[in-house]
Amino acid sequence: MKTLVLLRHAKSSWEYAVADRNRTLTERGMRRIEQMALNCSDIFIPADCFYSSPANRACHTASIALHTLKQPFDRLKIVEELYTFEPLQVLRFINALPDVMNYVVCVGHNPAFTEVAAQLSGSSFFHLPTAAWAKLTFSQSSWNAVSEGKLELGLPKEILN
Repeated sequence: MKTLVLLRHAKSSWEYAVADRNRTLTERGMRRIEQMALNCSDIFIPADCFYSSPANRACHTASIALHTLKQPFDRLKIVEELYTFEPLQVLRFINALPDVMNYVVCVGHNPAFTEVAAQLSGSSFFHLPTAAWAKLTFSQSSWNAVSEGKLELGLPKEILN
């Protein structure tokens, strides 16, 4: 059995004239991911590894989650393949994960994460908001064979209210 959590980066800022990959999180985004990590520790703590896009907003999101949960930062790996908005590239990354890992968190971007969650679950799921997660549980034992996953969503409280 394999478990994949796709965590979309927290709310980022367009305030500064910087390249897309250098955009920072807003204060609201930082608070939201901290709250999400605290409320959903059972989703994040069991992970064998956290993989993050190298974009500042994604790395910062992963770092805040790990820090909030008092987890070691050596669990975080920055991978260029997750700096994408294309679902096919994310799927290739997932399919290439080592099978010794059974539970993985990936931190990255839309629309790729929304489309991957929908495709791997066979659902009509259509939007993963910032700081939200999609957990997919698969019956397969190999990452290159995952499909028809059971989808569970974690949405920020202000969206649920």
